Amino acid sequence: MIFLDMCNFDGLFVGLMTFLIIGVFHPLVIKGEYYMGQKCNWLFAIGGLASLVGSLFTAGVVSILLGVTSFSCFWSILEVREQRERVRKGWFPANPNRKEK
Repeated sequence: MIFLDMCNFDGLFVGLMTFLIIGVFHPLVIKGEYYMGQKCNWLFAIGGLASLVGSLFTAGVVSILLGVTSFSCFWSILEVREQRERVRKGWFPANPNRKEK
């Protein structure tokens, strides 16, 4: 029991949550590009800004996780563009109901 009292699990928790947050954004990028195309970038930008502001006004682990979420949103804007290229190359299916310019 003394060993557990000496341990700080915040780093492990932040690492696990970062892994899960990044893991959630992969399918969000794929589905967002499939259903909305480049328009989903606005959602990622708004989500990134909202979580960035939230991270500035909170403290501790919550602030860190909001910061990770914020930059995951910003990175997803770039990934949507990459996803468009992956669809063009045939690596992912294109949405037949959406008209592209």
